[in-house]
Amino acid sequence: MDISRIRALRGPNLWSRHTAVEAIVACTPDERALTTLPGFEDRLRALFPGLGGLRRQPAQVTLAHVLEAATLALQSQAGCPVTFSRTTATVEDGIYQVVVEYTEEDVGRRALAAAEALIQAALAPDGAFDATATIAALRELDEDVRLGPSTGSIVNAGLARGIPHRRLTQGSLVQFGWGSKQRRIWAAEVDSTSAVSESIAQDKDLTKTLLRAAGVPVPLGRPVDSVDEAWEVAQEIGLPVVVKPQDGNQGKGVTVNIVSREHLALAYRVAEEIGQPMVEKFLPGSDYRLLVVGHKLVAAARRDPPLVIGDGEHTVRQLVEQVNADPRRGDGHATSLTKIRFDDIAVARLEIQGLTPESVPAKGQRVILRNNANLSTGGTATDVTDDVHPEVAARAVAAAQMIGLDICGVDVVCESVIRPLEEQSGGIVEVNAAPGLRMHLSPSFGKGRAVGEAIINHLYPPGEDGRIPVVAVTGTNGKTTTARLITHLFAASGLRVGMTNTDGVHVNGRQIDSGDCSGPKSARNVLMHPDVDAAVFETARGGVLREGLGFDRCQVAVVTNIGAGDHLGLNYITTVEDLAVLKRVIVQNVAPSGFAVLNATDPHCVAMAPECPGGVIYFSADRHHPVLATHRAQGQRCVYIDDGHLVAAEGSAREAIALRDIPLTRHGTIGFQVENAMAATAAAWGAGLHWDAIRAGLSSFVNDLDGAPGRFNVMDFKGATLIADYGHNPDAMRALVAAVEAMPAQRRSVVISGAGDRRDEDIREQTQILGAAFDEVILYQDACQRGREDGEVLGLLRQGLQGAARTTRVDEIRGEFVAIDTALARLQPGDLCLVLVDQVEEALAHLARRCAEA
Repeated sequence: MDISRIRALRGPNLWSRHTAVEAIVACTPDERALTTLPGFEDRLRALFPGLGGLRRQPAQVTLAHVLEAATLALQSQAGCPVTFSRTTATVEDGIYQVVVEYTEEDVGRRALAAAEALIQAALAPDGAFDATATIAALRELDEDVRLGPSTGSIVNAGLARGIPHRRLTQGSLVQFGWGSKQRRIWAAEVDSTSAVSESIAQDKDLTKTLLRAAGVPVPLGRPVDSVDEAWEVAQEIGLPVVVKPQDGNQGKGVTVNIVSREHLALAYRVAEEIGQPMVEKFLPGSDYRLLVVGHKLVAAARRDPPLVIGDGEHTVRQLVEQVNADPRRGDGHATSLTKIRFDDIAVARLEIQGLTPESVPAKGQRVILRNNANLSTGGTATDVTDDVHPEVAARAVAAAQMIGLDICGVDVVCESVIRPLEEQSGGIVEVNAAPGLRMHLSPSFGKGRAVGEAIINHLYPPGEDGRIPVVAVTGTNGKTTTARLITHLFAASGLRVGMTNTDGVHVNGRQIDSGDCSGPKSARNVLMHPDVDAAVFETARGGVLREGLGFDRCQVAVVTNIGAGDHLGLNYITTVEDLAVLKRVIVQNVAPSGFAVLNATDPHCVAMAPECPGGVIYFSADRHHPVLATHRAQGQRCVYIDDGHLVAAEGSAREAIALRDIPLTRHGTIGFQVENAMAATAAAWGAGLHWDAIRAGLSSFVNDLDGAPGRFNVMDFKGATLIADYGHNPDAMRALVAAVEAMPAQRRSVVISGAGDRRDEDIREQTQILGAAFDEVILYQDACQRGREDGEVLGLLRQGLQGAARTTRVDEIRGEFVAIDTALARLQPGDLCLVLVDQVEEALAHLARRCAEA
């Protein structure tokens, strides 16, 4: 068994909506059925008993299927919530595509590698595989890379609201929403919280000064520079005291209830490791954490210090080990509880109680390991949200607002939260930016609170989902022009538009990237741009195969056509039907409130309609086409041509735009541009644009070198008509021939090359079509041979011209620009020349210069 390629599908893809790892697996003839591998399955299950069923009969199970099942089972055993997997045979014997869902990419890749190692071990009579250690390593990796409980709760709340999100780092920085509607969080801190407010919260002395000015009760104390000064302050304010770093967090370096100089000196050294120590009055009572979101208290918990209960038999150290064995306790923040620390602070606290780590406490004796009750030190939490007195809640909200924190963890020490703080000498001892949410989500006692939902509601009020209109455009021909026109229609509506296509990335009319940007990476970059109100994505097959979509769903999906297809034979997409299944991925991921815009005259497009979760808008130049006519009769949306007008109809409603007012169509004479205009109009309609904006956009879109470079750009050269286009497949040739035949010309010539990654028959067919419509053909060889031998593409193009009905002259030239100049030199007034460019940007610039010089 050989794995030749591994890909991470990070968005909706050919196989499912799940993120998944995809592998190309080659199996030898002996590896294509378990029946040809005696003893293999027994050894496999002995090495990994948790494998589960293989879902097929042994004679149908290949090693690729075993790899699929093992990869899924290993992740599942490690605690990852994965359920989807699939193995598909390709057109090549013994080659399979294995797809397995993952929740964390690193874990999915590691599981695939482990599954391969398992298979290799099972193939050997004495192979070894430690399933327990492998699963433990996967679980540890998953805990390390997945979002922590605080960030995870916010993300899950966003998912429940349908708000898209993207993790921007391996840490806790997450973007919600798209474009201009995006918001970002870092753990439990939101983007609207200023750096000034966060810095104030970190300075505990400054925080107390501000809170005191706001009338919020706080303990006495101040920063100190030495142990001696610390003791002086302790004497001034009275024992017991608390020593903590001035800019600490998560309870690090905090020691409370200090009653002796020795204990204070130890606490000072601990605090000094974090920051400048400060001493403040120890307030009697319990430690409470109040969570404020916006202007509201949403949760409260009493935090109790880490402790053990004596049983009269075990030492303190042994009791701690027993407590830490609780599976709910871990070393970090991934679990609901943290293991109790056994350090110098714990030993000092034992000494105050007259104990050592080796002491055996009496049965029922409570042994406290530290006085501060942070969960990060092993403490526990009890939910008290319903018990908080309104005055206590008001003080917490006032503290958060005084510091300027949108989300704030307010630490209160008092006897009870059921009475106002002033009545019991309680006070607020700290406020925290980016507070941990574990104690509220999964308290040790009491019910959890929906704090993630509260934070999401603060970011996005009910009814908002953070989405901007997204239009995805795919098809065999017309994608780029249609995408550009849709972008123009959005811009005519006053929106700032982000667009990706095979020419680059454009935001609000400015190009920010160049090259073929029709893949998911470019789409994600646009959705991350804060100046984008709407997005239009040309969605090429390559990106979908390579990584899936760059978005979870779109408002409108446009499929211009499938026709005879293009790029067949690559990446196991060998038939037009295969290509249609791939292209329909965008249709399958339309929002329920959205639309698929489909070509009614293309059967492959029509077959996609049942896969759309939303509505369907059909378009066709023939208003009597059966598919469109039936759809219209049912009161559904349709776009068609009627008496020189582009018409959009739904039930009895009707909008009509004269084709003479749509420059792209050249008064309706360019058939494929008419189809592009219909598709773009339907997309704008489906996205909810006003008809006044659609009309204005259609009338102002100019199909020139700036508006749609390389897409039927018409120029004048010394009285001859010069047309530049990027057509590169048989369907494009047919559309171009139909367009130029509607244009007057004395003599017609064409300049063409071919891409080497097409099938032989596709390359030949292009010139077969052109040979019936052009008097002269100039073939050129460019840099786009893509694995072909020198002259091989030219030979195939020349074969297509054998027996041509019209072509009387054929020339072969090396170099695109030389071929262009040769054609231009032959042009006479009244002639027409079609130049099929390869190096679009450079070739168009060359043509523009030559026309300007003329």
